[in-house]
Amino acid sequence: MLGVIVTWLTNHGGYRYRPRRRYTVLGRIPAQMMNMHALVTASDEDCRDQLRMDRGSFQKLCYLVRSIGGLKSSRNVSVEEKVAIFLSILSHHTKNRFVKFQFKRSGQTVSKHFNHVLNCILRMHCNFLVQAQPIDEDSSDARWGPFQGCLSALDGTYIDVHIPTTDKGRYRNRKGQVTVNVLGVCDINMLFVYVLTGWEGSAADSCVLRDAIHRTIGLHVPRGNYYLCDNGYPNCEGFLTPYKGVRYHLSEWSSRQPQTYEEYFNMKHTRARNVI
Repeated sequence: MLGVIVTWLTNHGGYRYRPRRRYTVLGRIPAQMMNMHALVTASDEDCRDQLRMDRGSFQKLCYLVRSIGGLKSSRNVSVEEKVAIFLSILSHHTKNRFVKFQFKRSGQTVSKHFNHVLNCILRMHCNFLVQAQPIDEDSSDARWGPFQGCLSALDGTYIDVHIPTTDKGRYRNRKGQVTVNVLGVCDINMLFVYVLTGWEGSAADSCVLRDAIHRTIGLHVPRGNYYLCDNGYPNCEGFLTPYKGVRYHLSEWSSRQPQTYEEYFNMKHTRARNVI
């Protein structure tokens, strides 16, 4: 439709094509510098809106990909701009042609540096994921003390995605949204241990967990240890769920204390699992 409108305007609307002005590399530098200043220097609010993190977090990420991931500035593009391009695409699911206009770069430059940063992040996965440690028998932590041998908690979440219309049925979750079902596992300090994404939003949580367990490089639960999870997952070896049909969520414990051992267990369970 847009092509039809442009064609009509060209032929009948008095519009005459004018050759696009060619900008040299030096001529684009001021615009590039102004764009980077607006993104990562002006304010934390603008940085969060555009890149989904404040200026301090952005600088820390740049330091990590430079010192650990091995990312280096090229002749014309700094590490900071490469990371900004990467985050801008991830944050807003933007197309290459939009990003190249925003950063005043060619589409080839945008694509090349996006993949450079992505490879650095993948090489750094060991720095972002930790090894969960079980709760000791002599733990004095009021939240985790009752769960000896527990590694922490896991849960699933829905993340919106843009996919072809023909595939939307499979990705539509029970709330009617087009999403993927992502499994997240963290330790007691809220640091990620394992993440699995890619499953359709219509997939059950138990199905996603089953896939994570059976993968060659998947979620491994040592014998004698377990994770806390909700009733969307099976109550079996390695995974502990609350009692069904009994009060569970934190908001339900504000009015009165537990009256039975099942309610007491569920209260302790939800307070610990709230870490995820």
